[in-house]
Amino acid sequence: MLRRLSAAYFAGAVAGLLVAVAVWIAGRAELTPLIGVDIAPSLSWDWLRERILWGSLWGLGYPLVSRRGFTTVRTGLVLSLFPTALELLYSLPEAGSGLLGLELGALTPIFVLVKNGLWGFLVARVMARLVG
Repeated sequence: MLRRLSAAYFAGAVAGLLVAVAVWIAGRAELTPLIGVDIAPSLSWDWLRERILWGSLWGLGYPLVSRRGFTTVRTGLVLSLFPTALELLYSLPEAGSGLLGLELGALTPIFVLVKNGLWGFLVARVMARLVG
């Protein structure tokens, strides 16, 4: 069990790093403004550290969700719904971006869903490599 938890923590951290860099690249390449989403973070250690930490903590939920009989990828995608809900219903409104972050653009909820879905997919792939 400890091996699965440590692998899940690591997988979440790796996925958090990769998704954070992908979001930064999307903002830097002006892809997010192109779809009408005002999310273009700067790449700083403080910003990256927070994404890696939250990714690793959410990754700890992987063993709990995987016990539900889902496939590896489906487990990651189901797991990604939890941080998506928190971000859309708490974090973005608390940051002044309105409910679901709609003040950042009409497609912000879809962007957050896809971003976290990518995170969940990556967690699942890393877990499949580490644990099998």
